[in-house]
Amino acid sequence: MDNQKFIDNCKLIVRSYANEHLDKSDDKQIDDKDVFVVWSCKTLQNNKALLSTTLFDGMYYELTYNGDKSEIYFDAYKKWENKCIKL
Repeated sequence: MDNQKFIDNCKLIVRSYANEHLDKSDDKQIDDKDVFVVWSCKTLQNNKALLSTTLFDGMYYELTYNGDKSEIYFDAYKKWENKCIKL
């Protein structure tokens, strides 16, 4: 899978996941322009990308394409804390 097709698939997966998990009472849905790539890499037949959305939910998403099996693995994370630890 070429890199652009992988990124397009990732955005679709993240958008679908986020929309499925939004509170229905908010009456809100996101579209492709609300999903963005933070980082991506292609190595041989494999791809990996970190994505997020414009939602204020603290979520980010890691997607990995296994080119040997033609499978995408999806992980959803919530940022719980960000602090500086001085050594």
